[in-house]
Amino acid sequence: MRHDSNLGLHCYIIADIEENVETPLIEFRDVIKRFDEKTILERVNLDIYENQITTIIGKSGSGKSVLLKHIIGLLSPDEGDILFRGQSIHKMKKSEWDGYRSKISYMFQNNALFDSMSVFENIALPLRQTTNLRRKEIEQKVMSRCEQMELADAILQYPSELSGGMQKRVALARALVTDPTIVLFDEPTTGQDPIRKNIILSMIAHYRKQFEFTAILISHDIPDVLFISDRILLLWEGKIAFHGTYEELSHLKHPMIDEFLQSITGLRDELTGLLSKEIFRARYSLMLGIGQSDTALTAIIFSVHFERLSEALGHQAAIEVVKALGEYVHKYFDPIGGFSTRHSREQILTILPRIGAEEAERLMLEMAEGFQSKKLPEIQAAAGKRIGVKASFEISVSAGLTNSSEDDDIELMIDRAEANQKIIARYQ
Repeated sequence: MRHDSNLGLHCYIIADIEENVETPLIEFRDVIKRFDEKTILERVNLDIYENQITTIIGKSGSGKSVLLKHIIGLLSPDEGDILFRGQSIHKMKKSEWDGYRSKISYMFQNNALFDSMSVFENIALPLRQTTNLRRKEIEQKVMSRCEQMELADAILQYPSELSGGMQKRVALARALVTDPTIVLFDEPTTGQDPIRKNIILSMIAHYRKQFEFTAILISHDIPDVLFISDRILLLWEGKIAFHGTYEELSHLKHPMIDEFLQSITGLRDELTGLLSKEIFRARYSLMLGIGQSDTALTAIIFSVHFERLSEALGHQAAIEVVKALGEYVHKYFDPIGGFSTRHSREQILTILPRIGAEEAERLMLEMAEGFQSKKLPEIQAAAGKRIGVKASFEISVSAGLTNSSEDDDIELMIDRAEANQKIIARYQ
């Protein structure tokens, strides 16, 4: 953790356990950007590494979109430099700049769709402008993206005929259709419902892994976007105030970071309805603070596993399983004093105060039986009806539990519970 005295505040950078000697893909070095008399970026320094998802968070008007536009070259810094693989992008020759620019795709916050073009034509435009693909090849690539993103029925429609959410998906499909090296996402899930937000984020994570591109996002959709992020940058008053993981961010205690976290912790997780991580930790700490040393306490970690589900029924089915599990866990354990959070994209963490391991295991298995016999068939039936097929796939839920005492750290409990996991529900 480093403190940069030049920032006028504490700048927290969480260092890797082993020093990363790899050259960053993109570097900002003392970048300053002003509009008239207002300074938007003030000596910004950051590193973005290849094949990762980096998410930039911060208050509205903090300069997140301005930072993104510097990467693609829509804006130039007043002072400082931006490097790509160690080379200044502002000193590149025209051929080098064209090569750099062709590696980047950008999804605009306002979508930037052409009203005079159909959905198909909008998505095909980058392929027609930047590649030498034949007409048939372009059609195949565009239709593949449309099918993956549930846009096949809208290809002949125009943007003005679509809802805001549908327009967002068209813009995302266009950003991904060229299989870029770097994709910049400016608020990719704005205006979407919780299910659709998580579908889009899941697709970003899936495509990043499949095609090995580097994703850079700015988003207000916390905590959903943080579950897919390898690194998080907190832009605060024009400076990079924090660089690290979500877990590291939530553990830090500093007025600046506390103020930011307090702006998001009043909300429950939109997808599952469970507590945010910060509220969950605060409730756990409060519970221990009032004295629980002689009281039983059990932690359970639930994990969802999929075999061929996304391929068979699409990303929405996988997201709906996680949503259903979170809702079911909350409905079952909340009345008896339990409280839960979404620990990761496909994990739920539950604390059961005043309940020992034996009773907790009985409750856990009872809950799993109901989830397997009631909720999973409903999801399969709804998904199958939606796409008109009976697909072959498997969903399993594993769970592990551990006893705890007032001195136990949450992370220690999670590690112990994960080590004890076994399959408690399966649906084929």
